[in-house]
Amino acid sequence: MKSNSSIGEFFDLIKQSNMSLLQISLAYQKATNEKMFCSITDTNGIILYVNENFCKTSQYSKEELIGKSHNIVNAGHHSPDFFNQLWETIKSGDVWHGEVKNRAKDGAYYWLDSVIIPVKNIDGEIIHFFSLRTLINEKKQKEEEIERNLKILQEILFMLSHKIRQPIATIIGLSNLLRNCTDSEKASKIVSYIKDSSVVLDDFTRELTLYINEASTTEINRLKNNEKRYFQQ
Repeated sequence: MKSNSSIGEFFDLIKQSNMSLLQISLAYQKATNEKMFCSITDTNGIILYVNENFCKTSQYSKEELIGKSHNIVNAGHHSPDFFNQLWETIKSGDVWHGEVKNRAKDGAYYWLDSVIIPVKNIDGEIIHFFSLRTLINEKKQKEEEIERNLKILQEILFMLSHKIRQPIATIIGLSNLLRNCTDSEKASKIVSYIKDSSVVLDDFTRELTLYINEASTTEINRLKNNEKRYFQQ
């Protein structure tokens, strides 16, 4: 009901302003060309139209895209179930919304927030699919950074739990035994065990320090490369 009301208001505005549907279409096309990726396909997913932004980011010309399916920019990231669900949604006449990872002609990856709308004729039959997309690379990069950092923290916590706590517990226990030990030979063995545990602990702290340094260096280099690519655009 709300949708029909909005459509009515839209056509009332056209009548009042003496604008034609062609003028509205041209204005809409100009607006979408500023930031949006636009494409139209037939019911089999064959591309009939793409706008300039689509070509610019995918690095394919209109001639290379029209007549092909969107598989030409498929990054191989999503599962078959992902696309099956997409097709089931739009073929049933519903709007699909999701995030899609694509691959440009040169192999570079990019993320799009996508909306696919079934276009119907006067009889209610689906005749085309109309897609609008926005670039969300920065958002996905931040999400990936958070995921990487969480993974590093989880690995560090695992290492701390399994490789530091045990030697420390051993040292504390042996130290308590040594405090009450009167047998010099037994005390000597306890001291030897403490030394061995200390060596294990020292080796691990070196390993942990190296791991953190390598992870930090990798992250710094990745950020520098991203910054370099950004300024080259």
